[in-house]
Amino acid sequence: MSKQAKLDQIAAEIVKNNVCPDLAKQAKHLVFGEGSPNAKVLFIGEAPGKKEDETGRPFVGASGKFLTELIEGIGLERKDVYITSILKYRPPNNRDPKPAEKEAFWPYLLAQIEVIQPEVIVTLGRHSANCFLPELKIGHEHGKPQKWQGWTILPLYHPAAALYNGSQRQIIITDFAHIRALTHGNNKSLS
Repeated sequence: MSKQAKLDQIAAEIVKNNVCPDLAKQAKHLVFGEGSPNAKVLFIGEAPGKKEDETGRPFVGASGKFLTELIEGIGLERKDVYITSILKYRPPNNRDPKPAEKEAFWPYLLAQIEVIQPEVIVTLGRHSANCFLPELKIGHEHGKPQKWQGWTILPLYHPAAALYNGSQRQIIITDFAHIRALTHGNNKSLS
């Protein structure tokens, strides 16, 4: 079975198992993830927003446009990486994910990671980072690679942070540059 077929199977299991039925009931779409199933870089946000729920695609709103710029800024395209979130359904009014919701989706996120086998897992924002590294303080440790169960985790500020606070923009751009150094054969394409 191809990696894409395995990912499709995981998405189908979320629906079949009725994960977070309260979220599913009010969502327009499951936002599972997209990109290359062979990606060396996996981006993980916290949850879909309004635009993502409408389209079924991750990071397509304003912060998604900035994420795309950041990806292109290190010489890649969105199709070269894989982008997903912890939660696969939009929380009402874009509220923060609840611990029980993160816990419910966690096995499916781990299954995605196992299929993709990325060289670097880039967590976008504190909710994503804290799923892997509960003690991590994003304000102190953004842009600093961490190890988690054999995986390299690069915790970064969420791209939305730059939209709300212009001074974060350059920090995010600088931190993003670390991605290349963390992949094997970093002089070549990361896809």
